[in-house]
Amino acid sequence: MALPPQDERTLPAVVLEDLDKQPLEQALAAVQSLIDQYGHLIVVCSQAVSRGVDRRLHTIRSLLESDRIALFRPDLPPLGLAVLARQLRQLASCDLSPGVLASAGRLLTHYIHSGALLGSVARLDRVPVGLRSHAKSWVPGSQFGVLAHPEPQLVRIAPGAELTGPEFGTWMLVAKGQLQSDWVTATLAQSWSVQGLREAPLPAESPVWWGTGKLIEFAAYLPDLSVLYQLVTSVRQGVCHWCGIDVIGDRCVFCSATPPLPENQISAG
Repeated sequence: MALPPQDERTLPAVVLEDLDKQPLEQALAAVQSLIDQYGHLIVVCSQAVSRGVDRRLHTIRSLLESDRIALFRPDLPPLGLAVLARQLRQLASCDLSPGVLASAGRLLTHYIHSGALLGSVARLDRVPVGLRSHAKSWVPGSQFGVLAHPEPQLVRIAPGAELTGPEFGTWMLVAKGQLQSDWVTATLAQSWSVQGLREAPLPAESPVWWGTGKLIEFAAYLPDLSVLYQLVTSVRQGVCHWCGIDVIGDRCVFCSATPPLPENQISAG
C-alpha cells in the first residue's frame, strides 16, 4: 500500500509489516518509537487484512493507552486505500493539525472511484451480485466490470458496457493481476475522460478482497495537492470535547468521541 510519491512533497510511508507475527513487545516498541518521533500516528489498514492484524492494532493502542493513534479502516478496495494513504502523505506536508489530517481520510474517500475488472464474481461478497451474474461467471471467458466505491455497480463486459464514473477530472491508477485485457486502460479510462494514467503493483490484499486473482484493479483519484488541500480546509473545523484535538466531521478519529447531545435532546430522552 506504500505507493511511490505523487510529488516531491509527498512524505514517505512507514510500513508496519508482519505486525501480528512478531512478538507483542517488539510491535509495541516499534509503534511507541513512531509516536515518540512524530507525535501522532495515522494507521491506514485494509479491511482485507487478517483478524490477527486487526486485533494486534487494537491491542497495541489499548496497551499504550494512547489517544495519539488513529486506526482508519475505510470500506475501500486495496488499491483505492493505497491511493488514499498517499493522499494523506501528500497533505502531511501542509500546515494541517494531526486531527484534521486524520479526519481528512473520511472526506477524501468520497472522491475516490475504485473498482476492478474480474474474470469471475463467484466469490465476490463485497459488492451485490445477482444470480444471473453468478451463473455467467462460470462461462469461460466472461469478464465483469465492478465498481465498489462510491456506489456499487456491476456489468458484464460486452460492447457498450459502462460504469458510471466521477463527474470531475481525475487520474487513474491501474494494478494488473492474473488477467489479460485492455478494457480498463482503453475503454474505461476513455469513457471516464481521465487526465492521466499510471500503473502500480497489485496490492497483496487484492485477491482476497475481490475473491479472485484474475483481476485488474483500478482507482480514479484527485492527484493535485492544491485541490486536496482546498477540499480539506473548506470544511468547518471543530474541537473534540473529549481529547481537545482539532477535527472535521462528527467523530474524533483519535479518541472516537462524538459531540455530546444538546441539553434539550438529553432531557427529552
